[in-house]
Amino acid sequence: MNRLLFVLLLVFVLPAAAFAQTDEDLPVYQFGEPIEFEIGGITVTGATYSEEVAIIGVSGLKVGDKIRIPGPEIPKAMKALMRLRLFTNVQIVLDKTIGDVVFLEIQLQERPRLSRYTYRNVAKTYHESLNEQVNKFLLKGGIVTEDVKVNSQRAIEKFFIEKGYFDTKVTVSEEPDTTRVNSVIVIFDADRGERIKIEEIEFVGVESVKEKKIARKLKNTKEKGRIFGSSKLVRKDYEEDKKAIVAYYNTIGHRDARVTGDTMWRDEEGRIRLRINIDEGNRYYFRNIAWKGNSIYDTETLERVLGIEKGEIYNQELLEKRLRFSQDGSDVSTLYMDNGYLFFNVDPVEVAIDGDSIDLEMRIFEGPQATIDKVVIKGNDRTHEHVIRRELFTKPGEKFSRSDILRSQRQIVNLGYFNPEALDINTPVNPQRGTVDIEYTVEEKPSDQLELSAGWGGIQRVIGTLGVSFNNFSLRNIFNKEAWRPLPQGDGQRLSLRAQTNGNFYQSYNISLTDPWLGGKKPNSFTVSGFYNKFSGFNRNQNLSILQGSASLGTRLKWPDDNFVSTTALNLQSLQLNDWSAGAIGSFTDDAGNNINNGKFNNFSIRQTLARSTVYDPIFPREGSRVSLSVQFTLPYSLFNNKDYSELSPEERYRWLEYHKWRFDAEWYTPIVGKLVLKTSAKIGLVGFYNREIGTTPFERFQVGGDGINNQQFGFQGVDIISMRGYEVTDLSANFDALGRTSPAPVFDKFTVEMRYPLSLNPSSTIYVLAFAQGGNAWRNLRDFNPFDLKRSAGVGMRVFLPMFGMLGFDYGIGFDKVRDPGARGLKGLGDFNIVLGFEPE
Repeated sequence: MNRLLFVLLLVFVLPAAAFAQTDEDLPVYQFGEPIEFEIGGITVTGATYSEEVAIIGVSGLKVGDKIRIPGPEIPKAMKALMRLRLFTNVQIVLDKTIGDVVFLEIQLQERPRLSRYTYRNVAKTYHESLNEQVNKFLLKGGIVTEDVKVNSQRAIEKFFIEKGYFDTKVTVSEEPDTTRVNSVIVIFDADRGERIKIEEIEFVGVESVKEKKIARKLKNTKEKGRIFGSSKLVRKDYEEDKKAIVAYYNTIGHRDARVTGDTMWRDEEGRIRLRINIDEGNRYYFRNIAWKGNSIYDTETLERVLGIEKGEIYNQELLEKRLRFSQDGSDVSTLYMDNGYLFFNVDPVEVAIDGDSIDLEMRIFEGPQATIDKVVIKGNDRTHEHVIRRELFTKPGEKFSRSDILRSQRQIVNLGYFNPEALDINTPVNPQRGTVDIEYTVEEKPSDQLELSAGWGGIQRVIGTLGVSFNNFSLRNIFNKEAWRPLPQGDGQRLSLRAQTNGNFYQSYNISLTDPWLGGKKPNSFTVSGFYNKFSGFNRNQNLSILQGSASLGTRLKWPDDNFVSTTALNLQSLQLNDWSAGAIGSFTDDAGNNINNGKFNNFSIRQTLARSTVYDPIFPREGSRVSLSVQFTLPYSLFNNKDYSELSPEERYRWLEYHKWRFDAEWYTPIVGKLVLKTSAKIGLVGFYNREIGTTPFERFQVGGDGINNQQFGFQGVDIISMRGYEVTDLSANFDALGRTSPAPVFDKFTVEMRYPLSLNPSSTIYVLAFAQGGNAWRNLRDFNPFDLKRSAGVGMRVFLPMFGMLGFDYGIGFDKVRDPGARGLKGLGDFNIVLGFEPE
C-alpha cells in the first residue's frame, strides 16, 4: 500500500508541482511530460538511528546527477531503501527548484527499536532459559520486525513443547516505551496448557526379549506413572533412546537390529500414544577370531586379554570394551599402550558370516614405541610445581603408559587442591621423533578449611568448636614475608589448629603438622601432633585431663602394588583422674566392674596400619575402594615384673596400660548408572589383653551410637567413636557395664550400604543426597561376639561440602530394633535426626 502511494506521489504530485512552478528561470511544460533536472541537494528527515550519509548512498541518488521527473530514478531509490527493512515508510519529495536544479528531501519513518522484552504467565524459573532462546533473535536496541517476533514466538513454543506442553500457544504484542524515542516493549504471553504425558508405549516386532527390558532402555521417554524417568516426549532425547534400543540388541547378538519406524498420535483425551516398530534380525555368535599384524605379543596372550570364547553371543559393545575401552584397563589397547605403543590401533573386521556365526580378523598396527619428551604442568597459580610433579607417574625419558597417566590423574585429584571436573590432560605427539608430550592443566580450588561447629553434648550442653586447617601450607616460607598472602602456601604441607570448649566443663586444644613428602624425594609422610583436654564434673575438684603427643611415618609401598601405604605411629599419652565418678559423663570400669576414680595412667603405644586406596575423588568418590587393617599395641609390662595383679588396686593395675587393639575398615564405591553411586562399608574392631589377671583395659575401647558430635565427651579419652544412625548411645545395651553405668565396649562391628546422588559437584559447594541401610552392634567381650546380631536402621541424609567449612551432614535414621515405650505404634520413638557440622560420621 505504501509503495503504491509513493508511486502515485511521484507520478502526479511532483509533475504537478513542476508544472505549477512559475519561476521565470523555469520554462512552462505541458502536464505529465518528463522534465530533466540536475540534483542540487539531498536532505534526510526522520532518521534517528541511521546515518544520513549511508541512507543517501543506499538510495543511489547523488548531487550533480541528472534525473527525470517523472522517471525511474526516484522509484528505484525508494525500493533500495525499503529493501533494507529498516523503515516502515519512505517518501522522496520535491523540496524546491532553482531553474533546472532540483532539491530533494528523503522522508523516513524508521521501524521501532527494542527497549526490552518481558513475559506474561511464565514462571520466573523459566526466564533464564527462555532468554537464551529469545536472545538469538531479539537484541536490545535492535529492529523489531515481524520475522523477529515470529521466530521468537516459535522458539518459546518449542521450548515448552520439549517440556511436554504440546498445546502451548504464544502471542506477541508491542507497547510503546514512553521513556525512549521510537522504542517498543515486546510482550510474550504464553498459554502452556497442561503437560501432555505419554500414556502408552507399544513395541511391535519384539520377540527374543521381554518388552519390559526394551522399555527400560528408554532412559528419557517413559510411560506415565513410572518412578524414574520423565513421561514427556522430547524429540532429541527420543532419538537417543531409539539408538539405545538398537545398542541393546547389539549386545545380545542382534547385530542387524534397527528401529524401522514409529507412530505417535493423540487419543481422544489428548494423551500421547507411541508405537515403535523394531526389526530384531537374526542372533549371531562369535566363531573364529584370528589376529594379524601382532609381533610384540603372541596370539595366546591377546586371546587371554580379549577373553571372548568361541560360541559366545556376538556382542559389539563387549568387543569394543575388550579391545579399547575397559574401565579397569584390562583391554588389548591398554596392554600395548602401557608398554609405550601409543600409536597402536586394532581394527576388528568381519571376514565371514556363516549362518548365525561370525568370523573376525583383528588387524593390528603396533607402530613404534613412544617416549615421553616433556611433562608440562599448567594452571597452578598457588601450588608449587614440584608438589604436583612429585605425584606424577609419567616422567621424561620413560616409555608412554596409559595406566601411568590415569594413576597420575588420580594422584593430582587426591591432593585436594584442584577442581577434578576441570582437570585436563593432553598428549601432543611428534611422530617423526617418536615422542609424546604430556600436558596437565589444573584449576586451583580453595583447600583451606575453617571449622565452626556446635553439638549438644548431653550434660555438657552445647560444645563449640573453632578450628582451621591449612591444607597447602609452606613451612619453609614461614619466615619469608613476601610469601604471606595471607599465609605461606604451595608446598602441600598440612597445618591444623583446633579448640573445643563449652566453658568450665570441657576444654580441648589440638595441633598437628603433616609433611606428605618428608625430605622431598620419596612419598614418606611425617606427622607430629599433640593435644591437651580437660573435663570437669559438677565439683571443680572432680576432673579428668589428658595430654598426648604423637609422631607417625607413612611410606608408599611398591609391593603388592603402589596403592599400598604403611604407617607407623608412636603415641605417648598421660591420663589424670581426680575423684572421677560415674555420675559425671560416664565411667571407666574394668572387666570385674571396678570403677576407676583416681590415678595417673600412662598409655605408650605403637600403631601399625596397612592401607590400600584406589579412590579417585575424596569428596565424592564414584569408584574405587579403601581398605585398612591396623593394630595398636603396648608393651606387655606385666610380663616383665613379679607383681601379683590380682592383689593390686585398679589404679595400680592400670598405671601402665597394656593391650592390643585391632581395627579393620573397608569401603567400596561402585557406579550404578549415571552419577548414582553405591557405597558399601564394613568396620570391625576389638581390644585384647596380654594378662587375664589384668583383663581388658578400661580405656581405648569403642563407643557405638549417636552421630559423633553427641559423644565428644569420649573423643579425647582414647575411645573410638563409631556413629550409628538411628540409635543413641543409650540404645545399645553393650554400652553399659554390669552395674548399669555408661561404659565403652571392647568389641564392635558395623555394616553400611548407601546410595548416593550428587546435586552439585561444583568444587565451591559439593552437595549430594543419600539413602542408607545400616547394621551394627557392640559386645562386652569377644566370646559374645556375633556378626549377625545387628541393630538395624535405615534412613536418608544429605552432605554439603564447603571448602572453608568442611563437610556438613544431615541424617534421619529409623532404628528398627530400638526398645521403646509399651503402646508406641508406627515409627514413633524409632527415629533420630542428626545434624553434623564439620564432621563426617564413621
